[in-house]
Amino acid sequence: MERRFAVFAAPLVLALTAAAPSQPSLPPADTVRVALVTEEGTIVVDLDRKNAPVTADNFLRYTDQKRFDGITFYRAMRLGSGQPPSGLIQAGTQGDPRRNLPAIAHEPTNITGIQNTAGAIAMARYAPGTAAGDFFIMLSDLPSLDADPASASPETAAGFAAFGHVVEGMDVVHRIWGAPVSATKGIGAMKGQMLEPSVRVLTVRRVPMPAARTTP
Repeated sequence: MERRFAVFAAPLVLALTAAAPSQPSLPPADTVRVALVTEEGTIVVDLDRKNAPVTADNFLRYTDQKRFDGITFYRAMRLGSGQPPSGLIQAGTQGDPRRNLPAIAHEPTNITGIQNTAGAIAMARYAPGTAAGDFFIMLSDLPSLDADPASASPETAAGFAAFGHVVEGMDVVHRIWGAPVSATKGIGAMKGQMLEPSVRVLTVRRVPMPAARTTP
């Protein structure tokens, strides 16, 4: 299974400085909400910075620097033919050196506690520690992508780093998953999984979290 995912001011005057009140710094939010606006609609994802800080912050760097604007969902992996649909969709920079930032350290699911379940977003990679600007969203639970420290295979032992979940727009995920694929594009296990045409991501931006409800 893992081979299927081998994927890419000057200083102020002293008196003024002393008079200026210090501003308390706010701790970074544990959860950050991001909206991916695609040609098929909008997918909203909550990123778990508390449990997967390295991976979530990597995604936010791409978001804040607008490196995801104009990328595409280019792959739909379809497992079986039953209902509900099973598999994932994949998007990202596809190794484009103009968009890619340095690869990040791997955060396995047995450490983060974020499983590769339906609606989860996770990083695509080659070897552990090579994830950069490609990611996928699960349509179904895919426990085979979770870390298995008991495995003799380094790939299976590491698993794939999930770092958040879709909170709105799973209907869009399903539409992208069901889009036409090429019968010839793709290499190895990815042959027949490449969307044709791919689905363009127009923008990726942070959006406000909903206000917490208070009981009367």
